Amino acid sequence: MISTKDILLATDNEVEKDYSNSTSLEHRKKFAQFFTPFQLASLMADWLVGNKGIKTVLEPAFGLGVFSRALLNKTTELTIKGFDVDEKIFTKAKEVFFDTPNVDIHLKDYIFNDWHEKYDGIICNPPYFKFHDYDNKTILNEFESRLKIKLNGFTNLYTLFLLKSIRQLNSSGRLAYIIPSEFLNSDYGKLVKSDLIKNKILRHIIVFDFEENVFDDALTTACILLCSNDKNYQKVKFSTIKKIDDLETIQTYISDYPTNNHNDSVFNHDELEPEVKWRKYYQAQNGVRYKNLIPFSSVAKVVRGIATGANDYFIFSKSKANQHGIDEKYLLPCICKALDVKGNFLTLDNFNSLVNANRQTYLLNAIGSKEENVLKYIEIGEKTGIDKKYLTSCRTPWYSLENRPPSPIWVSVFNRSGLKFIRNEANISNLTTFHCVYPVKNNLFNNINIDVLFAYLLTDIAREIFEDNRREYGNGLQKFEPNDLNKAMMLDLSLLDKKAENEILDLYTKYRESTIAQSPNETFLVKINEIFKIKYQLY
Repeated sequence: MISTKDILLATDNEVEKDYSNSTSLEHRKKFAQFFTPFQLASLMADWLVGNKGIKTVLEPAFGLGVFSRALLNKTTELTIKGFDVDEKIFTKAKEVFFDTPNVDIHLKDYIFNDWHEKYDGIICNPPYFKFHDYDNKTILNEFESRLKIKLNGFTNLYTLFLLKSIRQLNSSGRLAYIIPSEFLNSDYGKLVKSDLIKNKILRHIIVFDFEENVFDDALTTACILLCSNDKNYQKVKFSTIKKIDDLETIQTYISDYPTNNHNDSVFNHDELEPEVKWRKYYQAQNGVRYKNLIPFSSVAKVVRGIATGANDYFIFSKSKANQHGIDEKYLLPCICKALDVKGNFLTLDNFNSLVNANRQTYLLNAIGSKEENVLKYIEIGEKTGIDKKYLTSCRTPWYSLENRPPSPIWVSVFNRSGLKFIRNEANISNLTTFHCVYPVKNNLFNNINIDVLFAYLLTDIAREIFEDNRREYGNGLQKFEPNDLNKAMMLDLSLLDKKAENEILDLYTKYRESTIAQSPNETFLVKINEIFKIKYQLY
């Protein structure tokens, strides 16, 4: 049991460490219990107590009350209400705050409670649950009926906490949230950004460098939102922090608010566009260095690879096909794992080597088959419930594959060292480990040589410009959804003269030959990159 005096003196995460040591990681992940470093909690508490009229505080995802401890360390003249849904952590928190009568903790779901109360301060590290990890339909219905807004079905739970809290601020009240920064650059984040702008409460976004994990056990980026329900909404500041120790500049901002002489990365409130990725406000954009940019969707359409809904069932190796007696004519050649493609070119010889090495290289493609062994395998799927899975239950028949013809170019979904493009010379299919890139034909671009396009996609310039549209996760992991690429920009290759195009094709052919010979010569790509740089770079 910790006394009030001990709470006021506590300036670390010992309580969280003790709990983590005695509680399984499985349990903590089930309830999204990733604890905020006390140093960050203290900084966020400074923002709240900067409101001199603060009396009431809400902590919507209480956990072990790190924010309440940080606040009480600064002032005891507060009434704090907290919510949590996990009985285990609730019991521990009640022990911690046993001798602190001005902290009132409720074992209830914040999402469904306390809608009509308002507070002078709200401070939170909400649970991080993707749309398929919580009762998505019930909760979205609750929010849409209360807020009269239409939410994206992929909405993450943490953004719902934020949307609710925004509406619970008293006049001059302040809010501090620490959340994953992915909403800044995702489709479901558009509504959240619109809401922040509409309510005129956003003051400062602090984005942590994506190579540093703020939370133990959590692979995510993080940002802090500082909001205030006052009249000083004209300016919004963006900051990027490389490590937690670099927070002194944020402390200065908090101390100086609303008198702010720090003009770096400060934007007028009406300049912010909810429809665009907000990375442009806090990170240098690569595309601005080049002229004659066009949308990538003008040249190609990107869609995800085949999703089976039950990979273990649908994927075959040569030995599995022999085991079940499935003839090759009922199998679709397919790359199932990214690791099976080593370089930038997949030839038929490469694919046959994978087949002979007994790699998983086929998908069941049994539509119309009357063969006994195929029908037996389909029966196995029905006996084991494969036909009842989410994706399979939506197809007719359930064992049919998505209509996704082989694309001539693939692109990696996840990466840590830049986008990887693959020339699918084998003309085979792929699972969702890669996205499909289909060149489009229209009046402007029907003459673009696919090899010139692919040569461009292999360059540093192409990857740099695409990175303006990336999504970032922890430990340097980047992800591109199909629309991230479709909406990205690229150089207008139709402006290349014939001489430059032939030079690029010659270098590309040599690079391809060196790669096929398993001795890739990167100097050819460097030369191609230099051609584009000379013709398109502004500075």
